[in-house]
Amino acid sequence: MGKRIENANMDLLVNCFLELKNREEAQDFFEDLFTIKELQDISQRLEVAQLLMEKRKYQEIASVTGASTATISRVNRALMYGNNSYEEILPRVCGKTE
Repeated sequence: MGKRIENANMDLLVNCFLELKNREEAQDFFEDLFTIKELQDISQRLEVAQLLMEKRKYQEIASVTGASTATISRVNRALMYGNNSYEEILPRVCGKTE
């Protein structure tokens, strides 16, 4: 899709994610790192990706998630032209029980 961000700050961010030991530690770290709005936006994109992968229509996705069509389009572009990360990660996570 786009150029990969490669710098020391991105390395630090990725390395911090990789060091998270459990859900509670991840939740605490994310709440400190991101604003509530950023967390809501990110989690909404994940829900949109799931629904797009289920071949749901934009109007239904917008209704269910409250996402704008611009957000749905952005996620759809990532699914179509991105790094296949949604397709790799979401099935792993969604297959787990909490």
